[in-house]
Amino acid sequence: MTKRKKTAVSRRDFLNGCALSVAAGGSVSPLEAIAQGLIDSSALPPDYYPPSQQGMRGSHEGSFEAAHAMRDGTTWQAVPAGENDYDLVVVGGGISGLAAAYFYRKQNGPDSRILILDNHDDFGGHAKRNEFWHEGRMFLVNGGTLNVEAPSQFSTVAAGLLWELGIDRGRYFEKNRNMFSFYRDMGLKSSMFFDLETFGSDKLVVGYNEQPIEEAIVQSPLGDDAKRDVIRLYRSKENYFPGLSAEEVRSQLGHMSYQDYVTKVVGCHPDVIKLFRASFHGSLVVAPDAIPAIYFRDNGFPGFEGLTLNDLSPNLLVNEPGGQHGRENSIRANEGDPDMYFPDGNATITRLLVRSLIPGAVTGNSMEDVITAAADYSKLDRSGNNVRLRLNSTVVNVNQDEDERVTTTFVTHNQAYTVRSKAVVMACWNTVIPYLCPQLSVKQKEGLAYGIKSPLVYTGVLLSNWQSFVKTGISGVTAPGGFHSRIGLQAALEMGNYITARSADDPIVVRLSAYFDVPWSGLSRREQHLQGRNRMLATSFNTFEYHIRDQLTRVLGPAGFDDQRDILGITVNRWPHGYSYSYNPLHDTDEWAYTTTPERPAIVGRQRFGRIAIANADAAASPHTDGAINEAYRAVVELLESN
Repeated sequence: MTKRKKTAVSRRDFLNGCALSVAAGGSVSPLEAIAQGLIDSSALPPDYYPPSQQGMRGSHEGSFEAAHAMRDGTTWQAVPAGENDYDLVVVGGGISGLAAAYFYRKQNGPDSRILILDNHDDFGGHAKRNEFWHEGRMFLVNGGTLNVEAPSQFSTVAAGLLWELGIDRGRYFEKNRNMFSFYRDMGLKSSMFFDLETFGSDKLVVGYNEQPIEEAIVQSPLGDDAKRDVIRLYRSKENYFPGLSAEEVRSQLGHMSYQDYVTKVVGCHPDVIKLFRASFHGSLVVAPDAIPAIYFRDNGFPGFEGLTLNDLSPNLLVNEPGGQHGRENSIRANEGDPDMYFPDGNATITRLLVRSLIPGAVTGNSMEDVITAAADYSKLDRSGNNVRLRLNSTVVNVNQDEDERVTTTFVTHNQAYTVRSKAVVMACWNTVIPYLCPQLSVKQKEGLAYGIKSPLVYTGVLLSNWQSFVKTGISGVTAPGGFHSRIGLQAALEMGNYITARSADDPIVVRLSAYFDVPWSGLSRREQHLQGRNRMLATSFNTFEYHIRDQLTRVLGPAGFDDQRDILGITVNRWPHGYSYSYNPLHDTDEWAYTTTPERPAIVGRQRFGRIAIANADAAASPHTDGAINEAYRAVVELLESN
């Protein structure tokens, strides 16, 4: 492999995402204008439009500094915001926060006065969208939450919300029934990329998972001993736990990692486990050294053919929105409809929620037209709205007052303000809540602080064409040793006027995913998330860009890919606090992993305190969209029933 020189995309100042749109009639950004008092904080200019920014997004500069300062002991001298008391203040403008506002207004009446506060420059939480524009055409990709997973398993509440917002699964699949087969019908296959740094040489194996393992592994750069052990892992029918019952075997596999099972029990060469490093990156964000072996068995991975072992009951955690990330068993996961993917991920849901809550903020009236609908951010926080959504506002304190009101303090452009309300829904992530609500008990704070969210990065790259994918014969790449472990073409979707590329000569968005684990370290999943987060925050946009160009060139370069010519735009969405923590028997108690015990930290942490309720995916111990919606509904019901 030839090390690639760091190169810059054109318009570096734009791609670094350091500036918002320029305020009308001036040369300063909207945020600078607000800070200087040139425009009112509740009146963002019409050209304010964060989705089209490139460079470093997600947890971007300006979104976390106040929260970190609060964590480190900084205090602010707050002044009243000069607004009348609200019925409800919502802390966090993600799916859970927007859903809480929706449910509250539905239950309490359309005249309910609601203020939603969010620290980012855009609404949506993890469900944000990235827009690229080229020659007058829009190209979309998810900036965070990717899909609606297993929608047939949604609760009545979650499914009902999607229906009320206009999301019709039947109509969706009628248009997109072939989205999963489009690239396959073109002859494109999934592939495995073995990198020099991990496996000794660069090697792309096209159709790795679509051919017998004996044929696939021989094309890899693994040594002969490792290749033989890979085949043995897949084909052996040896019972490695003779004399144990099915229940005892399941317990054994639940309390050892897949790495230990493969290397110590099956006795495979250490290089074998490297093949599976990225197997759960998209769900648990760690390697096999921190994932119980039983998860691999229940998800169809090799090595368990000869064991005496029963499948999980289909009724296990049937009412939970995901006991582990990825539905608990293949039977339930494969029932009903497949997953739903929108061109901008679950930002479609947040845009529909904002359209419902704030008149005129998002044009149109259907799930199809919301994809390309205009969004007017200047209408989000107007004094005449019953529902107001205030961006760039970091909450630093929520206090239950003696008069049954709640005072919320937030910082906007280095100035702290207070507002009062009848109730507050905390729809931010759990581990920040103990800092925001010091009145909570020690036990509740411990419950909130237990789960450590997964650090991950979703990157969108706009290419001028995708001929190199076609010539290589691939639609996606798994790179178990790579900086980005997943690379793939955007899903082939049709939503209203938005249709993804059908010709390889047309521009397309490529998705890359990076997961900041600390493999083979001996650290628990929670410990790896903490270290990975720090490493992510220390990684510059330049470094991300280098690895994007380097990996795409190493995989596609032989087919004519030229990064300087073919890359038109890059957006890196970093999420240091990404997926909600879900329990597993390797690092948590069996009761937490498999039952809805009241001692689950998520349940201990989500208890209502006075007029303060908690709603987020963390409260469900599940990173699924329906978990966020269900918890929003629960929190609102708790508040309204306590009146």
